Amino acid sequence: MNTTTTDLGTLTLRPLDPLKDAELVHSWVTHPKAAFWMMQDAKLEDVERAYMEIAADEHWHALLGLHDGVPAFLMEKYDPAHRELVGLYEPQPGDVGMHFLVAPTDRPVHGFTRAVITAVMAHLFEDPGTVRVVVEPDVSNKAVHALNEAVGFVPDREIQKPEKKALLSFCTRERFVAAAGVSA
Repeated sequence: MNTTTTDLGTLTLRPLDPLKDAELVHSWVTHPKAAFWMMQDAKLEDVERAYMEIAADEHWHALLGLHDGVPAFLMEKYDPAHRELVGLYEPQPGDVGMHFLVAPTDRPVHGFTRAVITAVMAHLFEDPGTVRVVVEPDVSNKAVHALNEAVGFVPDREIQKPEKKALLSFCTRERFVAAAGVSA
């Protein structure tokens, strides 16, 4: 498990269990606030199947994020040379793709999502083989673009994925450290 202590509490990452965590994750990915996750109409079985496929994939990993021991966010990391971005850009050695989703809540905590993306990035850069993190959010997701910029991502260009028009962006370890004010 990976743990980060913040002003908002302790954030911990653990491998997602596709069966035990499916009901919880299903409630998150089908929530209206998770529209950009593109699973709004998913059934529980769809979520189980999707995360069982990820669990069996050597190039893709799903992690459940806990806030003070309570599930609060989801993170996926993938090898963009083999998943998500194949044929859409020229991957470099050390590239790691990332998705993250903060659980919907009725009591949002100011700064929580920024703390989550910072912890996710710190986790990715703990691996000395990670040279840069690659993301491909929907071009219309302005909130995540601002978060990405806050932790050091630089937009490269718009790309057309099968399911969306995406803003391909990159963040190097150096840019993350400078932007987030943390060591990596």
